[in-house]
Amino acid sequence: MKLWTGWTLSGAPALMLLGSGAMKLAGPPGLAEGFSHLGWPLKLATPLGIVEIVCTLLYLAPRTCVLGAILLTGYMGGAIATHMRIGEPFIVQILIGMAIWGGLCLRDTRIEQLIPAVRETR
Repeated sequence: MKLWTGWTLSGAPALMLLGSGAMKLAGPPGLAEGFSHLGWPLKLATPLGIVEIVCTLLYLAPRTCVLGAILLTGYMGGAIATHMRIGEPFIVQILIGMAIWGGLCLRDTRIEQLIPAVRETR
């Protein structure tokens, strides 16, 4: 049950990030306006989309999930800084970061050993 919950919790932000990365690569109408609003040049859409997709795929692969989570944490930190700089709410980015690590903790026992949420007293 814990494993399925972890994959479900991991899957939600992964789907959002893969979709976001794909949109940056596809260049739909409104992308230029969105990037301008955030203060980013449109020429960075493709590199950011590639970074977003690669980091998410690393996160989803069991052998590289910890590296992916660390890289996505940095990516989400950049998203938070961008939204803070223009005075917009950034709670969604924080929640995505929490879901990334929460899902990973539930699906990978190595994380629990590294960062125990509750230490047992004996």
